[in-house]
Amino acid sequence: MRGIQVVFALVCLAAAVPSAQWLNQPTPGIPRTPDGKPNLTAPAPRTADGKPDLSGLWQPAAILIGDIAANLPPNSVPYQPWAEKLYKERRANDGRDDPTANCIVGGVPRSDLVPYPFKILHEKDLVVILYEAVHSYRQIFADGRKFPEDMNPSWFGYSIGKWEKDTFVVETAGFNDRGWLDNFGKPATDKLRVTEKFVRKDFGHMDIVITIDDPGAYTKPWDVTLPLILRPDTELLEYICNENNKYFEIIPKVEK
Repeated sequence: MRGIQVVFALVCLAAAVPSAQWLNQPTPGIPRTPDGKPNLTAPAPRTADGKPDLSGLWQPAAILIGDIAANLPPNSVPYQPWAEKLYKERRANDGRDDPTANCIVGGVPRSDLVPYPFKILHEKDLVVILYEAVHSYRQIFADGRKFPEDMNPSWFGYSIGKWEKDTFVVETAGFNDRGWLDNFGKPATDKLRVTEKFVRKDFGHMDIVITIDDPGAYTKPWDVTLPLILRPDTELLEYICNENNKYFEIIPKVEK
């Protein structure tokens, strides 16, 4: 691993140092095996209206934050020429202009990929995601509303959800043009639309099937699947990111 990547890893680890928070708090009302451990293969819980309950503390079971396309065949990402050029430049300069290095939220889908847990709060017409990373959150409205006609460009965009049988389908739009899809720097534009299909397979496992549709940066939509695993008996930790960090100041001093 090159020096700059080591430094960035240390910065990330420092942000997650545990403090006096609930790291070993049994989650009430969950299925358990005879030895008292959470039964992650038990059936998925359901809400009062019969839909799979998405609630819980979830963490990616596959590390895709570096390269969201890591599990796809080689050369599967259908870049526009300018986007591929920019991606290669970011790889060559170790992501020097990465927004998250300045404590800006990762947005969608990047925040889903970070190997920190996130908590889903599932209400009747609203799903809230609390991300441990950069202490950020999303609201997904499932009350039948449409996208606003004039969306204010933002990092997380606007998210609306609906149920298709047992799959919760989330459409997100209204992004700015500064987001990265992953740590390697796959670009996105303000034309980006992201579809996330949440499929809770059983009590402890859920997939998010993510569709990237950005005609400004890619020649066609493309899909990735992010597996999640439930993390019961613990809670989110405080994550501190200092906007006055010295990360970029030390880059020239690190031997590559």
